[in-house]
Amino acid sequence: MLNVSYGPLFSDTLHDDMLGALLFATARPASAASPLLAHVHMARLDDQQSLLCETLRGESTMRDGQFGDMHYRFNDHLLFGVIALKDNDTAVEDNAASPLQAAAHAAYRQIFSLLHAQGFPYVLRFWNYMAAINADTHGLERYRQFNLGRQQAFADSGQAIAGNVPAACALGAADGPLTIAFLAARSPSVAIENPRQISAYDYPEQYGPRSPLFSRASVATLGTQRVLFLSGTASIVGHETLHADDIAAQTAESVANIAAVLAEARRKTGASCQLADLDYIVYIRHAEHLQAVRNILHQQIGPDIKAAFVQADICRADLLVEIEGSAILS
Repeated sequence: MLNVSYGPLFSDTLHDDMLGALLFATARPASAASPLLAHVHMARLDDQQSLLCETLRGESTMRDGQFGDMHYRFNDHLLFGVIALKDNDTAVEDNAASPLQAAAHAAYRQIFSLLHAQGFPYVLRFWNYMAAINADTHGLERYRQFNLGRQQAFADSGQAIAGNVPAACALGAADGPLTIAFLAARSPSVAIENPRQISAYDYPEQYGPRSPLFSRASVATLGTQRVLFLSGTASIVGHETLHADDIAAQTAESVANIAAVLAEARRKTGASCQLADLDYIVYIRHAEHLQAVRNILHQQIGPDIKAAFVQADICRADLLVEIEGSAILS
């Protein structure tokens, strides 16, 4: 069994039933020292008095480990891990690679080596965070550098680079190292695509020398439970950004894309899930757009929507909002 929730940080240490957590805060509290509490340098917008955590809880005995630069925790069914690598402008072994590309490649190679060694070969979900995601350095946007390193590591490790690939997000943090968290299992999930969109791994070359590598969502079967992981979803139809500079229209288009993903998940797996069933985290580029985004979500999903809001840069410079989440399926 697995439970994913977004809420305040109630404790600085991991409880016995916690696989791990992501802490969204501009500064990490000195007491929040657990290496399995991944620090994401982002400001909470909706409740600035409490720290926001995305917490993953499981069942049965938890065991901790360290592998290279990674810390991880696992039970009989799931493994959660965190790796953070600096990607500053220092020399790298491969002079053709930027520091961020090299860091992404090294991080993902370590992740796949760990999962092979521990017998958790199937990644259900990746979380990727990096500073200055839209900045151009070394002749290329940093998000595109990251995609080069990520895809090369997938290929080098014998992982699929199309088709049944994990759900994921990639966001720009205010500061900090390249931080990647991941959740893996012993059996595969079912990748879900969006009929309104070209699959990310099939994007044309205008979005970089290597495509992003994720499915629009994944559905995992964990015992008698099925869990949907919704990847970061934005105002993209086909492969193009729609509604530049219009935060309300981009939010509405994002919701339309989420609805299409849920319908495809139902068609492909028979699992039923409504928009209001998900727990969401909403990434907003400009803090002043918070109320406009909230208004659209309340109109289209409902006033009781379960959502947390943070300030972040989105993977494309013309995107203003991105939404991700998870749900237990019926």
